[in-house]
Amino acid sequence: MNTLCKLAACLSLVLLTNTGLSAEDLKLQLRSQQETSKDSGRYHRLQRTEQWKPEQTAIIVCDVWDYHHCLNAVKRLEQFAPRLDNLLKKARSQGVTIIHAPSDCMPAYQGHPARMRVMQVKHKGPIPEGIENWCSKIPSEERAVYPLDQSDGGEDDDPEEHAAWAKKLKSLGRNPALPWKSQSPLITINGDKDYISDKGDEVWRILESRGIKNVILTGVHTNMCVLGRPFGLRQLSKNGKNVVLVRDMTDTMYNPKRWPYVSHFTGNDLIISHIEKFVCPTITSDQILGGEEFTFKRDQRPHLLIVMAEAEYETNESLPEFAHQNLGKHFRVSMVFADDKDRNSIPGIEAIKDADVVLFSVRRRVLPKQAMQAIRDYVKAGKPVVGIRTASHAFSLRGKQPPKGLQDWPEFDAEVFGGNYHGHYANDLKSIVSINEAQKRNPILTGIPDKPFPQAYSLYEVLPLAKGTTVLLTAKAEGKPAEPVAWTFKRKDGGKSFYTSLGHPGDFKQPEYVRLLANGIYWAAGLNPADVSLSEKVTLHAAPHWSVVQIPDVKQAPKTEQSRWYRCVVRIPEKWMAGKPLLLKVAGAEGTEVNAWFNGTALEKTDAGFQVDCQPVAKNDANLIVLQVKGETKESDFRSVPQLISATSALPLAGRWQYRVGNDAQFANMPLPAKFGTVTDIVFKP
Repeated sequence: MNTLCKLAACLSLVLLTNTGLSAEDLKLQLRSQQETSKDSGRYHRLQRTEQWKPEQTAIIVCDVWDYHHCLNAVKRLEQFAPRLDNLLKKARSQGVTIIHAPSDCMPAYQGHPARMRVMQVKHKGPIPEGIENWCSKIPSEERAVYPLDQSDGGEDDDPEEHAAWAKKLKSLGRNPALPWKSQSPLITINGDKDYISDKGDEVWRILESRGIKNVILTGVHTNMCVLGRPFGLRQLSKNGKNVVLVRDMTDTMYNPKRWPYVSHFTGNDLIISHIEKFVCPTITSDQILGGEEFTFKRDQRPHLLIVMAEAEYETNESLPEFAHQNLGKHFRVSMVFADDKDRNSIPGIEAIKDADVVLFSVRRRVLPKQAMQAIRDYVKAGKPVVGIRTASHAFSLRGKQPPKGLQDWPEFDAEVFGGNYHGHYANDLKSIVSINEAQKRNPILTGIPDKPFPQAYSLYEVLPLAKGTTVLLTAKAEGKPAEPVAWTFKRKDGGKSFYTSLGHPGDFKQPEYVRLLANGIYWAAGLNPADVSLSEKVTLHAAPHWSVVQIPDVKQAPKTEQSRWYRCVVRIPEKWMAGKPLLLKVAGAEGTEVNAWFNGTALEKTDAGFQVDCQPVAKNDANLIVLQVKGETKESDFRSVPQLISATSALPLAGRWQYRVGNDAQFANMPLPAKFGTVTDIVFKP
């Protein structure tokens, strides 16, 4: 070893000694989301670095079963399982405790050293109340709007393939509905070091007996077992463990034919986002293994980053809604918002390094050097850019010098969009938008009728445009020359840009503008604008899916012969079932008939209400209540708030329920237990 290497080694030893770290500490980047300001409904995606000591850390492998009733779920698991196995081997070699938790599979491990080791754990300390139970919601989720419908079980198989898979499972002697018997053989269980348990209290004793403060969750399925199991994210988070999810070593049970009608992989992203906002941070496997994070083979979605930092046109509201409704089938969408208190800060802008397409909606901001350089690097790399409205003057202060430590980019309009914004006509001067006849066959104009439509707000003055631009739409105000309002630009760096000066809230109400913006994003990403599928506008009472409503505030449906359906979930403590049946008290409006089901069992109506016997009740667990209302009423369907009454207590069911209209008898139940199919929105508990 030469002198320089020796000096470096000594310096490393000194640094490790002074910081209290060891060479084996796990250095993790924890990603979470924090609301931009109270009740804004917008979130900054933030990262922080933490050092975790391996001896204080455990990895729980949740329900990585040998078989599953959903064939696509099996295929996705088999894709990431080898990498997960490598992650466990690496973590194990560093001293991390590995706990395998394949639920309902303990008979397969009788006598296994890793199962016997659980039986030998000695811990006499306190056990958190309810740790042995499924957890459907924690307090931090109270305000959350759950992002998808999983009440059908999340099956996304082709029907013919699913039938063939069920036949194969049956031929193997497996129950096609519950085919798992052990953990997947793709995951190594080290009999000398690991633990096997599917019980919350057992897992808790393992953690406490070993002094484990930090827990990493991986496995399937994110929206059901990984969140809700007794050893899952919710239980560990609410009971004080420093818990994270490995977001690229998990998968969600979600059917794209259900609300919000996005791709399976977008559904997975939506659940991960929910977790980062309301439950715990996430990490990726490369932080332990190195290399790149895992992606599914069929996940070919371009990564679209939407940057919102303008207050005048409220695109921080219109763009997320637009993206949620129209982009989830073909894009992985990330959003970053300006800091509500510091106009020259855009937390999370570093995500631009991973973006395939960026949409800017920014107005007169200057940024710290590192943030501005990240934007410049993205553009310089020749990647596609989309801009709307004030993006033409995104980083310009009208010739003023930026504050110390901040940078502007006054040439952004000219260099990125080929534009020449120098003002706008009066706000009350109406203008009409028309297609450029020479570009009628341009793919960005696909699906846009060749007829004029009104611009919602002031017309920008942008002429002359740079060489390399192609004008798609122009607008003309009375007495003024026509101005381009949408064009493409081939940049000097080789990249391509699409820009439109439309973007007022009123423009988002125009179907022509919504299609234009979607087409422009698809074109920029190298996708075919002909594949754009815009979300259809539906009312609450006509929606083809369950929607969240407030009882007693839900408004009565228009005159209809169809039934109105309401459902919620109630966690019933075991002590409520001491001797007497429960009573579900529902006062329907005059002229209506109310029927009720409890976990799919029709309830008998008495003078006092609907009687709930013990048989359909899941004690200390989630129970599904469904109400069907028939008949017409001019007011609410209920004269008072429904109540669930035990021998000693009463639980008013006032708050969020799910609602839909129709005559489908299947609405009375879910095809799987409520704890799997329910969402946080509609959970009640004493």
